[in-house]
Amino acid sequence: MTLENPFENSRKQLAKCADILGLDESVHEMLRHPMRELRVTLPVRMDDGTIKVFEGFRIQYNDARGPTKGGIRFHPEENIDTVRALAAWMTWKCAVVDIPLGGGKGGVICNPKEMSEGELERLSRKYISSIAQIIGPRKDIPAPDVYTNPKIMAWMVDEFSKISSFNQPGVVTGKPLTMGGSLGRGDATARGGLYTVREAAKVLGIDLKDAKIAIQGFGNAGYYAAKLATEMFGSKIVAISDSRGGVMNMDGIDPEAANQYKAKTGSVTGMPNTTPISNEAILELNVEVLIPAALENVITEKNAHKINAKIVAELANGPTTPAADEILFQRGIHVIPDFLCNAGGVTVSYFEMVQNFYMYYWSEIRVHTRLDRKMTDAYKAVYSASQKYNIDMRTAAYVVSIERVVTAMKDRGWI
Repeated sequence: MTLENPFENSRKQLAKCADILGLDESVHEMLRHPMRELRVTLPVRMDDGTIKVFEGFRIQYNDARGPTKGGIRFHPEENIDTVRALAAWMTWKCAVVDIPLGGGKGGVICNPKEMSEGELERLSRKYISSIAQIIGPRKDIPAPDVYTNPKIMAWMVDEFSKISSFNQPGVVTGKPLTMGGSLGRGDATARGGLYTVREAAKVLGIDLKDAKIAIQGFGNAGYYAAKLATEMFGSKIVAISDSRGGVMNMDGIDPEAANQYKAKTGSVTGMPNTTPISNEAILELNVEVLIPAALENVITEKNAHKINAKIVAELANGPTTPAADEILFQRGIHVIPDFLCNAGGVTVSYFEMVQNFYMYYWSEIRVHTRLDRKMTDAYKAVYSASQKYNIDMRTAAYVVSIERVVTAMKDRGWI
């Protein structure tokens, strides 16, 4: 089976929005291409004394709204088209929540699971030194992504600081708190998503108190979504799942108990006082809110007719296919698209940048308050666009984002 090119998919969505906005062809053409790409060759000494050569990338897609921002992925199947697509999506994600940043993304083709900690550190430092000429707190700010973490970010900050001859905590985000990380980053993705769920419930007239919520994927985002939904709204978590399967209890599942059970056993399956349910069946439950928080392409044209939730909140990246999007829209199911719903992470990363700039760090409550304001405003802007153009929420999110980027390009005199 031939896999779809993610960058071409991103261009298709761009083309759809260009038609809606009536963009000039030259403007559309500018937005189809990254502004800057860097490929680097990374020779690294391995523990056995041999030299292994890795390939890395850094893509800066568009910086009309500010310095570019985006994660670094360490993955054996990384490729430049995936990084290009992710850099484009980061451009739109930063714009939809109206933070003064553009979009970027980086990657290294490697398998971290087969590397020692020393090898990973040497690779991380080599990568950051190789791209140092184009990154910095006012140029391009990387962050953790697939198979990278705060420890790797700490190595990268240290390496960049050595090159600069002074401390540069703001060169990356997602750092440990001891090196200038931000409070509130751990649950930011889930918390930001739930703020948009709250706003959607207001629009749709849904009372979230005792509302039934099903969550596919009980990793970091899924766990925090379950925990916060019960704490913030008094909602009832009726089903959760992980890669091994799921569990259900229509009277409610305690998220903390489920998290402790998974920590002990490695899975939520078999949790006491629950019945088994498959990952596929969770998607079709009759609930107020469905939260796909795991894999991509789980809602397709094959099962979109069976979705019974009133709100689908996409904490995962790309859980709904384009064909399924059309079906859900026609059925009146309210989808909060991924790059709006899960933008809480990059928003708090931006807050981390701000704190690094003036070396004064906020309380967790202040982070939550400002995240709430950003996510609420973003949801309202997207919902307003969906009503104005009579389009689905995903297309509306693209329209809002692209319009903001194009306005910045015009103001700069680029077009």
